[in-house]
Amino acid sequence: MTLKTRSGVKKRVKITWKGKIKLGQWSKKHLLSNKSKKSKKRNLNGLVVSASETKKIKQQLPHR
Repeated sequence: MTLKTRSGVKKRVKITWKGKIKLGQWSKKHLLSNKSKKSKKRNLNGLVVSASETKKIKQQLPHR
């Protein structure tokens, strides 16, 4: 039986060169005129996932 990659996780997650997992951060697509400069800058680079969540996500991405 082949291992399948979860397509929802594949679309939402990026694995860095060092093996860390980054998620796209919320609140940066639209209605940006109502948000402060500080909050927009804080959400710029995405969110690095904790070690416990990294293990769960890597199980759902067997071919990466």
